[in-house]
Amino acid sequence: MPEFAEGAEVTHDAKRAARVTLLARRRAYTVAERESAAEAVQAELVALVRRLRPTRVAAYAPVGGEPGGPGLPAVLADALPPGAELLLPVLRHDLDLDWAPWAGAGAMVAAGRGIREPDTPRRGVDGIVTAELVVVPALAVDRRGVRLGRGGGSYDRALARVPATAFTVTPLYDGELLDEVPAEPHDRPVRAALTPSGGLHALPTSVAPHTSAGRTGP
Repeated sequence: MPEFAEGAEVTHDAKRAARVTLLARRRAYTVAERESAAEAVQAELVALVRRLRPTRVAAYAPVGGEPGGPGLPAVLADALPPGAELLLPVLRHDLDLDWAPWAGAGAMVAAGRGIREPDTPRRGVDGIVTAELVVVPALAVDRRGVRLGRGGGSYDRALARVPATAFTVTPLYDGELLDEVPAEPHDRPVRAALTPSGGLHALPTSVAPHTSAGRTGP
């Protein structure tokens, strides 16, 4: 077997092991701990939205204890300036992501893999291209901006379509901003991570959002 294939298998194994550990840690949080973390994450994202004043935001609808809590889309939508739009992902059969506008909790429907999606007209996989702020989930992010997702590659494909001018950020729980996570060539970095206790962390390879207020971490 070629050396590159062996290396890829080692990386896959390392990612798998890291996911098991991180998911177990998330499952151990109490309801109160999750709610407290969600409130802190939401507050930081609202502050970011109000500073950047984007006309279009792409985000996600948290499920299963993901950072930000189930109320995150509504909170983001309420923080947007007049006329701005929030897009949420719609998972396709090939695990790529389509995008559709948020139209309130009543327009969300159950979909596969336990997620909820907007039942509104889809914009296609390129719907994310015009988003100025992109909020993406992950189990961990490292100091290079590399995300560790759940393994489907959906958000790596989506991030590949995002222009360099967009600000990409991943909400996390405390302890999930790591020194390094296993990475492969297709992994797409984010420009910042956000933790409940540490706030917004602009990552070394990124440029912090151009703002007159707010805080960034190391």
